[in-house]
Amino acid sequence: MTYTPRGRYFQDFQVGQEIVSPSRTITEADIVNFAGLTWDTNPMHTDAEYGKTTMFGERIAHGMLGLAFAIGLVWQLGVLEGTVVAFRELNMKFKGPLKIGDTMRVVAQVQETKPIRSAGGIVVIELRVLNQRDETCYQGTMTVLVKGRDA
Repeated sequence: MTYTPRGRYFQDFQVGQEIVSPSRTITEADIVNFAGLTWDTNPMHTDAEYGKTTMFGERIAHGMLGLAFAIGLVWQLGVLEGTVVAFRELNMKFKGPLKIGDTMRVVAQVQETKPIRSAGGIVVIELRVLNQRDETCYQGTMTVLVKGRDA
């Protein structure tokens, strides 16, 4: 028995297609573990008393932690499993914080497709990271190279 990718091939992506990820709640352990892994111990993430003095009034998740979770949630959709060849580009704007206890999800929408003769094509996907109040916390695009069905 051979592996059959469940991912979508380049030809399966259409501009305007939208898919919503499962959700994930940000925990204090997530933030502490990320700080330890990256050595980013900025007190706005790691010091509860300091966090109270910031414009957010409490600790917030690292921007890169939320972004890593967003990419993981997109992966959970399965649309890139076994068919993505390369992650080419990421552009992201951080519009609002993710805080301990926030539940995030990603709305992914295909913005552009560009065929490439030798490898399927390029797919540009808009990512909107929303919290449980439907506030957009992050927004941007990721660009991936995806196998063609005939590759």
